[in-house]
Amino acid sequence: MRPTKSDDDALVDLVDAVLRTGAVVEADVVITVADVPLVGLKLRAALAGMKTMTEHGVFEEWDEAHRLGNREAAGERIE
Repeated sequence: MRPTKSDDDALVDLVDAVLRTGAVVEADVVITVADVPLVGLKLRAALAGMKTMTEHGVFEEWDEAHRLGNREAAGERIE
């Protein structure tokens, strides 16, 4: 019996790798009409799991505030 891998597994592996290690996507877009540039956009997006983001110093304050709020809402004693 030979092991098989379906096409769906490739997407799951890709998403797992991106969330584990993270990815940054950058794009520059210029909207023109009749060869006249009207709008310029510089876009940057970071995609990663929260654990990866907080390890790299992104969303630390947000994560801490939400964890604290969730513990208070659950009735835990916060010291």
